Amino acid sequence: MKLTPMRYKDFTWPHNPEVYQVERRREMAVHKVPFGGCVLQDLGSTYRVLQGEGAFAGRDAYETFQTLEQVFLQEGPGLLVHPVWPAANAHFVSLELTEKPLPDYVRYRFAFWEARGSYGAALRALAPGGGQAPSAGKAAEEASAVYTVRKGDTLWGIAKRYGVTLTALAAANPQIKNPNLIYPGDRVHIP
Repeated sequence: MKLTPMRYKDFTWPHNPEVYQVERRREMAVHKVPFGGCVLQDLGSTYRVLQGEGAFAGRDAYETFQTLEQVFLQEGPGLLVHPVWPAANAHFVSLELTEKPLPDYVRYRFAFWEARGSYGAALRALAPGGGQAPSAGKAAEEASAVYTVRKGDTLWGIAKRYGVTLTALAAANPQIKNPNLIYPGDRVHIP
């Protein structure tokens, strides 16, 4: 079986890295209940980590590594196309040499973190000085935003999704007596 080459942004590996490791985790919360015992709450899967190692060999091995390093220095996520795993929007978080590079042989290790699209819309730009950047019509819309709780949601997760602190979210929702207990169908006001 012929595998497609691994790609990230505008860089295509001349041959796929030798070792891949993909890590997925699930966030869980534990809620104690009266008279002993506990209830587990599934908070959903977290980002995927793809890491591995490989080598560039041949006359242009060192130049190829330098090109990959230039891609690493670019800010922001990009499309990571992996030969086996589904393509994902990812951040290039580490690149290291694992032994002394030679002109014709460079051994390296890398890591990518999947950029979960669910948080992208909730990030807010900050204006110089730490204030929020103004956006036409958004301030009134955000001030009156209401989120309906779904199964598996937590107040902390909702705060993170909308880019507000947990304290601010709890203060905007005095109807929630215990911030550790919210239920599907509850309405949460986003400050």
